[in-house]
Amino acid sequence: MVKFSAFAAALLAGSANAFAPSPASTGRMVQLNAEKSQALPFMNRPPLLDGSMAGDVGFDPLGLSNIDDVGIDLYWLREAEIKHCRVAMMAVVGILQVEIFGPAPGCEMATTKCQMDAFWEIWNAHPQYIAFGLIMITIIESISGVATTAGRESGERAPGDFGLDPLGYGKGDPAKFARLQAQEIANGRLAMWAAAGLLVQGCTTHQGGIENLMTALSDNSF
Repeated sequence: MVKFSAFAAALLAGSANAFAPSPASTGRMVQLNAEKSQALPFMNRPPLLDGSMAGDVGFDPLGLSNIDDVGIDLYWLREAEIKHCRVAMMAVVGILQVEIFGPAPGCEMATTKCQMDAFWEIWNAHPQYIAFGLIMITIIESISGVATTAGRESGERAPGDFGLDPLGYGKGDPAKFARLQAQEIANGRLAMWAAAGLLVQGCTTHQGGIENLMTALSDNSF
């Protein structure tokens, strides 16, 4: 009787283990139940992109936000994104402004509508303008590099924050300020695409952005 009871207990234990999830299947269930990316619903949300940053919708198909072994981390990537957003917005406005209203005083020799060609017109006439611009870029990059390194180490500075807020937006309603930060990122990302398009079409068609748009509409209109 004792042997039969032991045999029955072993049989029941084996049956229970047969229906218990294995560690591998448990891991797969956790992965399937992980929070999905807002931008890419068919992929899991990257661990570090938790929505706390302005404009964060979990878009990181290459997993760049997880890089931390080559001296580059999410802080550096965010700083680079904000910097390129701001530069691209100024670049698009500058390209279109010159095309519409003409060159600035002292740059009258840049008469072409295509600003990629206008750059070389200024270079041929006044290369010191280009040299001065490169020097200013070097100085600005040096200052921003120090700020980025110090902020990354101390944790007291948000990426892209240089304390430049002459209109005091950051001192008002936090919800409104958060909306402005999200708008800056959204418009900056759009401007990066626009700046890339203006550069590529300028180098290939040698027309200005608006001029190229009008040509495309004319050639494809009914």
